[in-house]
Amino acid sequence: MKRFAAQTLRERCAAVLRGAGSSEEEAASVARNLVFANLSGHDSHGVGMVPRYVDAVLEGGLQPNARAAVVLDVHSLMTLDGQRGYGQVVGEDAMRLAIARARETGSCICALANAHHLGRIGHFAEMAVAEGLVSLHFVNVLSRPIVAPWGGADARYGTNPCCIGIPLRGREPFVLDFATSRVAQGKMRVAYNEGRRVQEGLLIDEQGRPTTDPGVAVVPQAGGLFGALLPFGEHKGYGLAVACELLGGALTGGGTLHRPADGRSSVVNGMLTVVIDPERLGTGSAFEQEALAFVDWLRQSPHAPDSDKVRIAGEPERTARAQREREGIEVDETTWSQIVAAGGKVGVGVTHP
Repeated sequence: MKRFAAQTLRERCAAVLRGAGSSEEEAASVARNLVFANLSGHDSHGVGMVPRYVDAVLEGGLQPNARAAVVLDVHSLMTLDGQRGYGQVVGEDAMRLAIARARETGSCICALANAHHLGRIGHFAEMAVAEGLVSLHFVNVLSRPIVAPWGGADARYGTNPCCIGIPLRGREPFVLDFATSRVAQGKMRVAYNEGRRVQEGLLIDEQGRPTTDPGVAVVPQAGGLFGALLPFGEHKGYGLAVACELLGGALTGGGTLHRPADGRSSVVNGMLTVVIDPERLGTGSAFEQEALAFVDWLRQSPHAPDSDKVRIAGEPERTARAQREREGIEVDETTWSQIVAAGGKVGVGVTHP
């Protein structure tokens, strides 16, 4: 494993992104977002995505320097086209517009279609809660199918994340951000690059059989086939994944996944976001009091034998950030060599300090 200071990793990744055609500002923004995912403990959405982004640019599926374009703007309804731009950029465009509109009207329903990989969705919820707003996000994924439907034996859709952000007055917010598969696909890439097996119950192989080999979801197997991740929570997680596909894909106008794998590197997301201002809803005071009372009630529970305390969503990420800012971010040798190779494709030399 190689260890990097966060700023060093930002600079190396931004250099590769500039080489792939991004402006100085865009490269810095995307690199900052990716490294923040690493800092938050989500290496699946961190700098390991850079090689895929470079390949997507070279294939023409990712458009550097594109911004979100407004297609519809009617009171509390907004529809945006991400124009295949970096999701970290057009996603922030969408959230800034949605937040401003929620401040004006009390709420905003924002449909974002055609964004390249949005990265960690919790980032967008954190933008909303920082303004005292509640946000809900439903996302679909147009890329190689990677998750099997409940009762199915091959991949039919993506990891389709769902995210909910809720501010807590005077406290750190509640930020629930999860893939509707049992684990994010990027975590299989990380495990495969690190040469380790994963726990049972996450995967099936290309024949539909249970396996602990993450490679079945990362590289082609026999006959060029892939295995698949399984949905979390059996039929319940599967149902939520379908809802994310229908809301993030069909309702946004971006389209749903109903095609076989094509081997391309682009990852296109649609995201339906709902932003609510509790004050404009008329329940601001009660919301603040009841939210804090409930969280305090949860924390009063005696912790289980294998736990040190009761936590709420968002705490593990904040703990990881403090530790990794202090100790640095580890990147496995395989992932680092892939980043170096990506730099080479766009004429950028990348070195470890």
